[in-house]
Amino acid sequence: MTYVVTENCIKCKYMDCVEVCPVDCFYAGENFLVIHPDECIDCGVCEPECPADAIVPDTDRKATGEWLALNAEYAQIWPNITRKGTPPADAEAWDGVENKRPHLSPKPHQD
Repeated sequence: MTYVVTENCIKCKYMDCVEVCPVDCFYAGENFLVIHPDECIDCGVCEPECPADAIVPDTDRKATGEWLALNAEYAQIWPNITRKGTPPADAEAWDGVENKRPHLSPKPHQD
């Protein structure tokens, strides 16, 4: 089992999860985070840290094939992130919004 970042992270990107990850398996895009499935050790400490409830085990119904594939794909090309940054100013407004997939930016995180 591995953990997966799902749709509700899009445009929220709170990043609380990256601070607790013991193996630094988070990768960051412009407005979304992903977990590298081959680096995740399935410890689960990230899941309760996510204010947007966007992290789930790969056995959860929210962890569809699309989200599993997106996490694996973007973990290969986005930069690794190990420290919490500043979430988007409008993150709270986007938390819980449905159908955010079209808003996922393929661009990598910029410091």
